[in-house]
Amino acid sequence: MSDLFGDPAPERAEKGRPLADRLRPTKLSDVVGQEHLTGPDGALTRMIASGSLGSLVFWGPPGTGKTTVARLLAGETELAFEQISAIFSGVADLKKVFEGARLRQRNGRQTLLFVDEIHRFNRAQQDGFLPVMEDGTVILVGATTENPSFELNAALLSRARVLVFHTLGPDSLATLLARAEETMGRPLPLDEEARAVLLRMADGDGRAVLTLAEEVWRAAREGEIFDADAVQRVVQRRAPVYDKSQDGHYNLISALHKAVRGSDPDAALYYLARMFDAGEDPLYLGRRLVRMAVEDIGLADPQALVVANAAKDAYDYLGSPEGELAFAQACIYLATAPKSNAGYTAFKASMAAAKEHGSLLPPKHILNAPTKLMKSEGYGSGYQYDHDQPDAFSGQDYFPEAMGRHKFYDPPDRGFEREIRKRLDYWEKLRRERNG
Repeated sequence: MSDLFGDPAPERAEKGRPLADRLRPTKLSDVVGQEHLTGPDGALTRMIASGSLGSLVFWGPPGTGKTTVARLLAGETELAFEQISAIFSGVADLKKVFEGARLRQRNGRQTLLFVDEIHRFNRAQQDGFLPVMEDGTVILVGATTENPSFELNAALLSRARVLVFHTLGPDSLATLLARAEETMGRPLPLDEEARAVLLRMADGDGRAVLTLAEEVWRAAREGEIFDADAVQRVVQRRAPVYDKSQDGHYNLISALHKAVRGSDPDAALYYLARMFDAGEDPLYLGRRLVRMAVEDIGLADPQALVVANAAKDAYDYLGSPEGELAFAQACIYLATAPKSNAGYTAFKASMAAAKEHGSLLPPKHILNAPTKLMKSEGYGSGYQYDHDQPDAFSGQDYFPEAMGRHKFYDPPDRGFEREIRKRLDYWEKLRRERNG
């Protein structure tokens, strides 16, 4: 239909659609950045070629093509496509979708049901998919940005294959920009450095890079070319993809901890900065640094715990942003300190022994005897006061008699624990000599 001046309404509607929607691929091979799934030898390509498609879970960050791939998958397998979102759908919506799928099945056509944000459904709702998956009423394709191992029922996962969607790299994002320029019929008004900045702003999100490109085109005046500083003023920097209670949080704190443990101060500082940049609670980071000091350094450098606690106190005193430097300093100290988990493993082993051996009575010679009855039972008898012994060491056995001696703490020959090991070896020698 056209208006009085002959401007086709469909053309106006097309121009009004967001660029990301207009550039949706029309076939799987056009999908960018997921070649391990959609390329000539990709997992989905092989499934389609085999003529057998099972239920799937698409796991990956936003803007990586999960919805697009699901829609194309239905088209290439000639399945009916139904889409719902777990955010806006309830039990009644699911029943309606299942009834429609059953009707199609009776008419000889199967339904691909795409469930966006499937992890938002509770456990009972997730279980509701099991019967229709098992009897073939629907082929379920669930999309999630969260780790399916933690967020989806084991029963549902056992009936679906998990496919991982990757964050788009710079080359993939650049390909999308080139397609956008071809569609728009003009280049982005950016110099080379500004173009690189725009790609970084997208943070691996294909939808974001196209949205940012649209904003640049809208903002540019005739003949204007933005440099790196200008594009950052025109396009407000997009927040990092990071949820303080979800996968991004746990991935980065894991990376920070392992970088400290691996004695790599540069990588550790990078992940610390990533978490600060994402708005992480500084005191959470302070607590994690204390944990690293006691778990991975321990007595190899007893000052590590002192430094980690001092960083927390400094942050309390200075506040942000000055106090963040104290955490950075502690992070460097921990990463460059000698490492030992001997105390950590000793504590775990002693806890296991405590649970295994139950409520054994300590040897009577180290028990107090405040009453005559207890003295008559031998409490405190034979105890040797270590300060009165040569080398301030008696060598007596302090384990319960029924348990025997155990060795939990085995300090390595590095850092301050080298000195501790010398003492322990010396005391063990004295213990053997004095106990025959």
